[in-house]
Amino acid sequence: MSPDVARTPLHALHLRLGARMVPFAGYAMPVQYPAGLLKEHLHTRAEAGLFDVSHMGQIRLTPRSGDIADAARALETLLPIDVLGLKPGRQRYGLLLDASGGIRDDLMVSHWGDSLLLVVNAANKVADEAYLRAHLSEVCTVTVLNRALIALQGPGSEAVLARLAPEVAAMRFMDVRALDLAGAPALVTRSGYTGEDGFEISVPEDRAEALAEALLADPAVLPIGLGARDSLRLEAGLCLHGNDIDVGTDPVEAGLSWAIPAVRRRGGARAGGFPGAARILDALETGPAHRRVGLRPEGPAPVRAGAPLFADETGAAIGQVTSGGFGPSLGAPIAMGTLPSALATRGTRVFAEVRGKRLALTVAALPFVPAGFKRA
Repeated sequence: MSPDVARTPLHALHLRLGARMVPFAGYAMPVQYPAGLLKEHLHTRAEAGLFDVSHMGQIRLTPRSGDIADAARALETLLPIDVLGLKPGRQRYGLLLDASGGIRDDLMVSHWGDSLLLVVNAANKVADEAYLRAHLSEVCTVTVLNRALIALQGPGSEAVLARLAPEVAAMRFMDVRALDLAGAPALVTRSGYTGEDGFEISVPEDRAEALAEALLADPAVLPIGLGARDSLRLEAGLCLHGNDIDVGTDPVEAGLSWAIPAVRRRGGARAGGFPGAARILDALETGPAHRRVGLRPEGPAPVRAGAPLFADETGAAIGQVTSGGFGPSLGAPIAMGTLPSALATRGTRVFAEVRGKRLALTVAALPFVPAGFKRA
């Protein structure tokens, strides 16, 4: 691996655990451990998996005025979501847009009382920081946090984490809390990227390894690599930026219009005011030309990202698979892709070209596996 590849604070732990390391988004990351991708995936669905996601970006926005509403209003000029209505101790999914309404990145934004904390994708974090500084610096101090980020995911995660901090049992999906975990000052959110109940835990880099080892000491917890992380998020119908969404995709085409609340739509108290608003608000009313869909291959062969999609066995391409692979929970291949809206209805039969052959797929509902979030 190139010496230019960065290491997370858990790098030495990954090596001790026998991980197979690969370069990803500029970091050396574990793709799988000796248990293997299939066991890691199924274990996370049944018990609890620990993921190193320290490659993600953590960016704090602190209002210069001291009024958090000023930071929220400023951030709403870049995101089509309701930041101003986000309550202290809560988190929300958001979309960072470019001038045309394309998705520069997708992120989480949480309200910590005196500041907003964004968690952004690793591959975009440097560009995101520059974009935020260029547009928000007059109103906010933009600070990159050099902290590790650990995700604990799966139906057993609450019981595992509650042994270190019993108060996590009272947290609901998208709650955020500052807690002491094994002596480490932690910023804990009840969220994740697997479709399961779980937590993401931000801690100082020098406390990350001790916390990870404390969590892994629980027999319910296995370390999980990038391979299973990707199959888990695909089963959950969650987008991967750079594959399923990018600057060429707006939120409506991406099937993410649920993230745009009424208050930011036409007729709302703070309608528009974000990049690409005219395009996105029009699409909300008239519908997009293309739409992201779930796809179930009819045969056993996975259909990978990049495969062109066709309406029949002889015509021209009409779309593309954006993510695809085997869904271990389903025991079958699954995929996501973009299709013309007229063909994006559940049950429609389309075809993907794989090694010169056209394979049949059926448009399916997302997610493929129901979410296990703790909402109450």
